[in-house]
Amino acid sequence: MSSGVWIAGGGVISGIGMNLSECITAFEKMQPGMQEMKYLESIHRKTYPVAEVKAGNDLLASIAAESIYWSRTALLSKIAAKEAWQNSGLSEISAYKVGFVSASTVGGMDRTEYFMEEYLHDNSRGRLRNAIYHDCGSITDLVAESLGIEDFISTISTACSSGANALMYASRLIQSKMLDVVIAGGADSLTRFTLNGFNALMILDQEPCKPFDENRKGLNLGEGAAYLVLVSDRLAEKLQPWCRLSGFANANDAFHQTASSPEGIGNFMAMKRALEKAGIKPEDIDYINLHGTGTANNDSSEAQAILNLFGNTPPPLSSTKSFTGHTLAASGALEAVFSAYAIKEGIIFPNAHFATPMSNFAISPVTSFLKGKNLEHVMSNSFGFGGNCSSLIFSKDY
Repeated sequence: MSSGVWIAGGGVISGIGMNLSECITAFEKMQPGMQEMKYLESIHRKTYPVAEVKAGNDLLASIAAESIYWSRTALLSKIAAKEAWQNSGLSEISAYKVGFVSASTVGGMDRTEYFMEEYLHDNSRGRLRNAIYHDCGSITDLVAESLGIEDFISTISTACSSGANALMYASRLIQSKMLDVVIAGGADSLTRFTLNGFNALMILDQEPCKPFDENRKGLNLGEGAAYLVLVSDRLAEKLQPWCRLSGFANANDAFHQTASSPEGIGNFMAMKRALEKAGIKPEDIDYINLHGTGTANNDSSEAQAILNLFGNTPPPLSSTKSFTGHTLAASGALEAVFSAYAIKEGIIFPNAHFATPMSNFAISPVTSFLKGKNLEHVMSNSFGFGGNCSSLIFSKDY
């Protein structure tokens, strides 16, 4: 068994499934999660489709076995983290030195919006219990306490690359022998603040998004949570790990607050350095899970970086955001779980709604669910606001 950090299991809840198994089925049946808003109250309900988790807070609280007054983000986080641990093959959390590294950009903002609605109407009203867990770190602490994790707790918030960066941090904690196990990933729920912010940037599509298509018009927002259980060599020898987190890198080109550089400088640097850390070459990558938001800038920037690194014949690639929507801080974690699972099961995910290749880039994503693939190395890209770009590489390496 190679040295390094291993993936023992993973868990997901998103707009296409309440758990990992349901998500995989949605990919196989080509069932993206975008629909008219049902749970988020917004004046844009009928204008912008979103990939909501198909459950109200009452049901989520029941599944998580937590209070209805928990933030939706916290409920999603608890559900996915619990599934990840159950899939890991490890015994009780108390038996190990465990860390929890969780990413979020929304935190408990969904509950704060309820508070502010009442408070602005009448400043003698509004329940403070709806605002007490507003910040991102409070969500992490809440879930860690519920899971019984005390050894190490940390929150990452670097926009769309947050979930990927949480996994990098977790890997370093294990490599430094600070911890035996880390549950790492991210969670974000939909809020009016988020929706209105992206609408102000004029990058929301009024139809289901189509990443890497010539006629793409923007992204669809989504929500969800995803976590991987990372373990040391010592524990991996006693388990049947999915794969190894062999390489990762973060780069920041600081080109613009909300846009990537046209040349994809940060994207290129992140991918290149991740390959170097993994000790492999571009041609060794068997599949790329794209950042692929569906916006004009993001997709062209990522495409340019891929062609610069991989040449004119890149490996099979696709954007799973065409199914889950853009889940913000959870996106890097969602796509990491899908990428690690792809190696375990030998599958490649489809890119929904793709019809016309981009005129300036000779790249066509995979459009059907592929099984029976021998995947040795999979790359997962997460490129965030401010030019915060991250790439992860998962390898079979048994």
